[in-house]
Amino acid sequence: MPIYLYFGEDEYSMMLAANALRESVLDPNWASFNYDKILPAIDAVQTGLNQAMTPPFGSGSRFVWLVDTNITQHCSQNLLENLESTLPLIPETTLLLLTTPNKPDQRLKSTKLIQKWAEVRDFSPIPPWKTELLEQQVKEMAQEVGVKLNSSGVTFLAEALGNDRRQLHSELTKLQLYVSGDSVVDLEVITTLVGSQTQSSLKLATAIRLGDTVKALELVADLIAHNEHPLRIVATLVGQFRIWFWVKLMIETGERDEKAIAQAAEIGNPKRIYFLRQEVNSLSLNQLQKTLPLLLELEVSLKQGKEQISTLQTKVIELCQVFSQKNIFSKKS
Repeated sequence: MPIYLYFGEDEYSMMLAANALRESVLDPNWASFNYDKILPAIDAVQTGLNQAMTPPFGSGSRFVWLVDTNITQHCSQNLLENLESTLPLIPETTLLLLTTPNKPDQRLKSTKLIQKWAEVRDFSPIPPWKTELLEQQVKEMAQEVGVKLNSSGVTFLAEALGNDRRQLHSELTKLQLYVSGDSVVDLEVITTLVGSQTQSSLKLATAIRLGDTVKALELVADLIAHNEHPLRIVATLVGQFRIWFWVKLMIETGERDEKAIAQAAEIGNPKRIYFLRQEVNSLSLNQLQKTLPLLLELEVSLKQGKEQISTLQTKVIELCQVFSQKNIFSKKS
């Protein structure tokens, strides 16, 4: 049986994959004897290794799951030696799964050792600014659930729900129960059932770009009310403003090839460049350059433990001022 290492912050997708693995190897009649879910503890890894070496009872295989392990973030020399001696000897009748929300530290010997023996899967959420991937995710999950959507419905759900796969699955299931037969769910039904007031960090980026302070602060309040973590908001803003910056920079250097601009901005679909050109048309490169240090200051302040809401609001006001009409006219004069 193989060894698996799952990492990433998409807890929902990781849980589904872990459950699928468990069901693929366990005999339901013997599951209570052969399933070990080991929660974080001082001796969790050693306990997991010991259980992995234990033959299963009855039919089927043994499934050992080390939940939220830190073995790829920190590992003592003694534990490393145990890993080196145990991993190659884990019997074919055992499936060992290690999961962690943290990206493995590639510098650690324990990480390199586990990667040598394990199948590694990344469950990091899709960045909110990668709209093509979000829409593809909506299409794939809609097909799994059995819901037919048109392009406007796919776009709406991708924008409204972002990378929240758990919520996406819940809303698609709701739509599947509502619509009978093979009918395509129209946008009016989706906005009614899912709700059109869901706010995203991308809308916040747009409000800042337009210098609309009032709207931006409303969006901040809505995002916080929807339990969006401030650092996630910042990550989205950084990604979006970075895209706008690179598109503007490439345009000002005389680049006209949309594929070249898309490559520089790390955009998968070059057709988006047409719309991005319109978005940055009225902006100066200097304005876009100013946003990145401000966003870095915001990220550092939040990580240092400063009060989240007031810190976010203050920095959003500063960012809006960069793009205010007064600021633009002062540049021209």
